[in-house]
Amino acid sequence: MKNLFFIAVLAALISFISTPIVRKLAIILGVVDIPKDNRRVHKKPIPKLGGLAIYFSFVIMVFAKSGPINKSEMGILIGATIIVIGGLIDDKYTIKPWQKLSFQVIAAFVLIGTNTMISIITNPVSDTNPFISINPIFAIPLTLIWVIGITNAFNLIDGLDGLSAGLGFIACVTMTAASYLSGKVEFEVITLTIILAAAILGFLPYNFNPASIFMGDTGAQLIGFLLAAISMKGAIKSASAIVLAVPILALGLPIYDTLFAIIRRKVNGRPIAEADKGHLHHRLLNMGLSQRQVVIIMYLINAILGMIAIIVMQLTNRRAYMVLAVVVIVIVFLAWKFGLFKRKN
Repeated sequence: MKNLFFIAVLAALISFISTPIVRKLAIILGVVDIPKDNRRVHKKPIPKLGGLAIYFSFVIMVFAKSGPINKSEMGILIGATIIVIGGLIDDKYTIKPWQKLSFQVIAAFVLIGTNTMISIITNPVSDTNPFISINPIFAIPLTLIWVIGITNAFNLIDGLDGLSAGLGFIACVTMTAASYLSGKVEFEVITLTIILAAAILGFLPYNFNPASIFMGDTGAQLIGFLLAAISMKGAIKSASAIVLAVPILALGLPIYDTLFAIIRRKVNGRPIAEADKGHLHHRLLNMGLSQRQVVIIMYLINAILGMIAIIVMQLTNRRAYMVLAVVVIVIVFLAWKFGLFKRKN
């Protein structure tokens, strides 16, 4: 535990110290977010590329932790590097959706190539035979959907100062607790989530409202990708419902907000990749809340979902799925009442 604490402190310090350097680099390279449409909440140019500080911290501490880098960890690092390269290009030049997707697909296949993939899920109808093995024919597309979906979910929800980073931090804490309480403690999984959480925490003081730097697509996609990859590893995969109960709750808000955005755009006959002002944070802002109030409310919502995920860890498979079903029904009902399926320009 002392070693994990030391790793966390170092990861946070590296991120905290490197963020101002990355900010200066972004200004030099001209990678600045200029508010040129009414969808943006900020009113003045803000440097991007903050995700680089999180990336540097994560990579350095993964190599610095005790023990050699295994094949799976190397796959995560290579995949994360591919995501960061795509994010950097997008932050600088604003590439097309299919080009952004191509980087995500390549990164996901790197994970699959190092056997970090969804190979089992928990059995919702039996506790005596708790796991169902997935044929590779189905495991590969399922893994692609999971990785690409979570990567884009954190990217799409990154609309307010500190929002995506804070939700990523809460998800890391939830998954760390879930792994620890699973009864099959995987220190590799816990170490990776702690490093990521600390790297995000070191960046947040600069990104929380009023932000002096944005993480950009580089950071938002990186956090989503790493959480998707780590959630497929170790105890989280073997002790709970991967791609169902625990990860869907731990990563809840970005997932549901993205799903509602897809449904909203399809219902209104708009392209899925087209940006709009129908996300939850936009709705809350329209109610007269400040950026900070909206972000804190969304932190609380995801923290509640995270606590439910931890409770689910203590339940039988059948009851875990029942809790997930109830939560999903409640969320969909509230989303409908709150107008998240209605289009906002």
